[in-house]
Amino acid sequence: MTTSADPILLTAHPTLAGVTTLTLNRPAALNALDAAMTHAFVPAVRRATEDERVRVLIVEGAGEHFMAGGDIKNFAMSLAQPGAERTRHFHEMITVIHAGIELMQRAPLITVAKVRGACAGFGMSLAIGCDLTIAADDAYFATAYKAIGLTPDGGQSFFLPRLVGVKKALELTLLSERVRAEEAARLGLVNKVVPAAELDAAVERIAATLAASARGSMAGAKRLLTTSLGRTLSEQLNAERDSFSQCAGRDDFAEGIRAFIEKRPAKFD
Repeated sequence: MTTSADPILLTAHPTLAGVTTLTLNRPAALNALDAAMTHAFVPAVRRATEDERVRVLIVEGAGEHFMAGGDIKNFAMSLAQPGAERTRHFHEMITVIHAGIELMQRAPLITVAKVRGACAGFGMSLAIGCDLTIAADDAYFATAYKAIGLTPDGGQSFFLPRLVGVKKALELTLLSERVRAEEAARLGLVNKVVPAAELDAAVERIAATLAASARGSMAGAKRLLTTSLGRTLSEQLNAERDSFSQCAGRDDFAEGIRAFIEKRPAKFD
């Protein structure tokens, strides 16, 4: 059970069955990642991914921003420690947060990032690592690590080259320039850009569509696409064969075929 004071909120959607929202809840700090949020992240993600009722997980920031990256004031508290101690501290911290990123990637549910305002550092990693990313037209993205002498975390060095190519990924990381929402869409960092006032409604429409789809086919498609770059063509063809045939054996396939023939919307389990 989460409360309004928790750094991560996990709430079922009030009207859309199968949709849950994970809210980064430090709006006064632009939802920057501190130690408390780090340790709350994995349990929240685990609760969502292990709940078979959840088909869609919306990831958002409380207030006017998604996430401005790591909490610099929190980082500053570590400066009294020797370098070796700081290395150990951040190694442990990042190991924890990375477990949540892996859970989200491997889970059968579909993750949708709802991005407004600042989306930087780990926040950018989290947003572009979601299965779909919808941004308000006031959103901006920045790798942000350069300014404080760090390298990417949260899977950013994995996701970014796959989305924009190595050359552009190097530019975004080494120069660390802000990217506005429309440019982010052109580069492939986000799927859609909508007016800020329409962001909530746009994400709800997408979540409703996903939640009403056949769970097995959505999970299978996610698995096939996210693992394809590590396979040969033969391996991927075999994976497609196995996934297709498994879906064909489910009740949702029969419902989909009947609905198509009867010219009505399918009602998947």
